[in-house]
Amino acid sequence: MSVSCTESLEESASLQGRHLPTNFMSATLRQIGLWSASVEPPFFAAEQLVEAVQRVREPVSLIQDPTEARVGVGFGGVSGSIDGFGRETLPPNNWPLLATLPALYPEWLGDRSFCERHGVRFPYVSGAMANGIATTEMVMEMARAGFMGFFGAAGLGLSQVEQALDTLQRELGDGLTWGSNLIHSPNEPDLEAAVANLYIRRGVKRVSASAYMNLTPAVVRYAYTGLRQLRNGQIDRRNHVFAKISRPEVARRFLEPAPTSMLDALVRDGLLTPEEARLGARLPVAEDFIVESDSGGHTDNQALTALFPIISSLRDEVVAEQAYTRPIRLGAAGGLGTPSAVAAAFSLGAAFVVTGSVNQGCVESGLHTTGRQMLASAGLADVVMAPAADMFELGVEVQVLQRGTMFANRAKRLWRIYDACDSLDAIGPDDRARLEREIFRQDLNEAWRQTAAWWSQRDPNELNRANANPKHKMALLFRSYLGQSSRWAIAGEQPRRMDYQIWCGPAMGAFNSWVSGSFLEAPEERRVVQVARNLLEGAAVITRAQQFRSYGVPIPAVAFDFRPRPLA
Repeated sequence: MSVSCTESLEESASLQGRHLPTNFMSATLRQIGLWSASVEPPFFAAEQLVEAVQRVREPVSLIQDPTEARVGVGFGGVSGSIDGFGRETLPPNNWPLLATLPALYPEWLGDRSFCERHGVRFPYVSGAMANGIATTEMVMEMARAGFMGFFGAAGLGLSQVEQALDTLQRELGDGLTWGSNLIHSPNEPDLEAAVANLYIRRGVKRVSASAYMNLTPAVVRYAYTGLRQLRNGQIDRRNHVFAKISRPEVARRFLEPAPTSMLDALVRDGLLTPEEARLGARLPVAEDFIVESDSGGHTDNQALTALFPIISSLRDEVVAEQAYTRPIRLGAAGGLGTPSAVAAAFSLGAAFVVTGSVNQGCVESGLHTTGRQMLASAGLADVVMAPAADMFELGVEVQVLQRGTMFANRAKRLWRIYDACDSLDAIGPDDRARLEREIFRQDLNEAWRQTAAWWSQRDPNELNRANANPKHKMALLFRSYLGQSSRWAIAGEQPRRMDYQIWCGPAMGAFNSWVSGSFLEAPEERRVVQVARNLLEGAAVITRAQQFRSYGVPIPAVAFDFRPRPLA
């Protein structure tokens, strides 16, 4: 026999040495009318309530069994006024009505303005995993299914990025939504500016701006290019920056208009028109933010539940200061590998969610099959921080997969040597021998010659700096290992398997645990759209379960465990 809601609450309170007021049930569950069953009788049993939670796309009535004070749910049926009936004199097949809930669709979990502004069906984005791991195929699959995806342009040469744009614009045209990555490149500002210029020239309307610590002319120019004032006085924005942030001080820079000095300089250099600069002074650099918690790649390892409310409060503060009238949306990223995590992100107020690690394990990913299999075996704790290739000299780290690879240990050894020595010649003989044997697998002089040849094509200015600064020369050599290690994982070079750098956050381990025993357990069955649909569908189910529970329905714990299923 099911335990009534009243009995469960009283038992819980008694265990804590407290007692509920005698009028608790009548005060919290006030009858608003009557519900009459039609095709289906109401659901009160535990197994029925688990089934009811799954039916998110149907409106539902919350009703009460007057004889046992149990709270249950009813589908269909007819709702009406009480018409003088009391609980003791209810007509047959009628129950006291406590509340009605409308249908709940996965499309509705986020901020409606996000989907409307960007022309997508779902408030869900696949992140821009670097070196093309977020492939054009992944972006196209997401766009065609009503999601948004960002191409992983970071770490690629300008010609490779342009080839990707050729594919995306040819295949998706103007009717579907997608974007590409613009990464902060303090060591290669010319490349960052060239990529931004390419996006402007090719009409790329959305970029994911990642790893920024300060505003740069490149990202500001992209954000404000094409601004125009409509006849009704509103400002039309052609380009949209998705600012990926994890610190309040960085978020503020994107929330506020760009500094006047930077706008003036861009106008002076012919990179913005005076009108674009004038309008830009009234708008934030970004109107969509990716609040990034503990994730793969560049991360500050913050907890989303701690970080998101802080950024949300800051957003509200800046909106009031600047008297903005346009919505500024906050998306959530990092640690989103299960429906529960996605539902929690939306409950924090996220307008949309962004996934990364779980997509890298999908067949559309640019990661080699070997790397995807490694990811599919990862547990929650199988990640570690390691020095980043692009910001090595600044001591910046990225989160990577630890299980099955020695990359993190070897990368940390490079940082320790770099931190202790002023040049390659200053490295001790034992350390030098170990570097040549285990990491570079060749004489350091030969390794430098190959590195110098690569930089002569990429950016000759870096070679000039290296010739003038022996420590920078050492940094370039060490960065060559860090940079190649991710490419070895992409190419699947088996001799270098223990050196694979695979960006990964704890979401991967959580995802693997969730899909265990399901059709998504096998790496070859993981497709980015199926993963996205299951995460959103599950988030809707869990949200519904929480709605029921908050109204006093005794929802079993198993109702919060949405299992993956093939979804059309």
